[in-house]
Amino acid sequence: MPSRPAPFAPFEWMIAWRYLRAKRAEGGCRLMTWISLIGITLAVFALIATLAVRSGFRAEFVDTILGSNAHVTVYNSGQVDEQTGRIDRTIENFDEMAAQVREVEGVTRVAPLVKGQVMANARSRNAGVQVFGIKPEDLRTIPRVADPETAQGDIARFSEGVAIGSGVARELGVRLGDKIKLISPNGVKTAFGTSPRVNAYEVVYVFTAGRYDIDRVRVYLPFGEAQSFFNREGRADELEVMIATPDRVEEMTIPLMRAAGDRSQVWTWKDASGGFLRALEVEDNVMFIILSILVLIAAMNITSGLIMLVKNKGRDIGILRTMGLTEGSVLRVFFICGAFTGIIGTVFGVILGCLFAFYIDPIFSFVNVMMGGQVWDPSIRGIYHLPAQLQFGDVMSAVGLSLGLSFVVTIFPARRAARMNPVEALRYE
Repeated sequence: MPSRPAPFAPFEWMIAWRYLRAKRAEGGCRLMTWISLIGITLAVFALIATLAVRSGFRAEFVDTILGSNAHVTVYNSGQVDEQTGRIDRTIENFDEMAAQVREVEGVTRVAPLVKGQVMANARSRNAGVQVFGIKPEDLRTIPRVADPETAQGDIARFSEGVAIGSGVARELGVRLGDKIKLISPNGVKTAFGTSPRVNAYEVVYVFTAGRYDIDRVRVYLPFGEAQSFFNREGRADELEVMIATPDRVEEMTIPLMRAAGDRSQVWTWKDASGGFLRALEVEDNVMFIILSILVLIAAMNITSGLIMLVKNKGRDIGILRTMGLTEGSVLRVFFICGAFTGIIGTVFGVILGCLFAFYIDPIFSFVNVMMGGQVWDPSIRGIYHLPAQLQFGDVMSAVGLSLGLSFVVTIFPARRAARMNPVEALRYE
């Protein structure tokens, strides 16, 4: 008894290749193959491009948070001031508390801060800003602020003036060496009440943190000057804590509270931005589902093309079956036809998607120019450009989804061809 040929034998590949090269006169099968190929290519390209932008946007957003803000903020629970009747959250023993917090394993930096919101003025321009009082040595350890590639001026002169965000500089129309006035409504206490405090400072440093909402409002003032300006002599508002593993910040909260004392409370970067991160996650999942449906629709074109191919090749199938070709061989022939289209489309889609991620900056610049420069508004988006980060896992998920759907939808018309009765196929021939 003759042995059966091994699955996916060379003659099966040869027959499938001949069918893929069907002439135009044979029911438009070649046209359907091209439509399927282009559809899968575009669907995979769109999926990879979206996943890359999604990953890049989240990475850029998190990096700007961690690079210019505290990973953990430590502050005191409020107690009522007997003189003013207001809740006082300031820290009197901030140096001692900072030393204790530094002893916690995983803490890389602790800086006492004085914070307040004031009006900044330069000539006829005004802007609301948030002032951070910080020591010069602590300012130099903030990655996004102390970046010489994006900043202007000399950070070593910080003790002689103020450091302002690039957005504040644009809003006030000032440059290095100009002076700005900081106006606080809670200023000097006199016999006639509290009068606003107005101090002028030289702009010695202009930084760009990469986030519009930070660059637009943030001003750094030397710690001692900020204590005097906000009437915080001998006190700090909070401690800015940086840790080695920001993604695992939840594990640090209890040790930090124990080190800081009974009245201490903590506020992490995930507490501050958790709502936005969760919204990003939901949006990512929804976009992946929508684009997966797009890939499925593109893959369904393979089914249409194969059904047309099976109908046109009914006579050939009948002849091959009478010559001894098994149902399994026929199934594999048509499976190869559909799978080959899915594989080629997926490869082209991956290439286009990776190229888009690598060259997103010039592509986006071209689109921005063509649209008149209004495509990306950093005041709404928060960051200055559209980022893209190509990750191996995202590419593999797109490839797996595309190939999986392509293989699955190919099985049904291939089984129909395999189960075709050769007598019925040749009856009218």
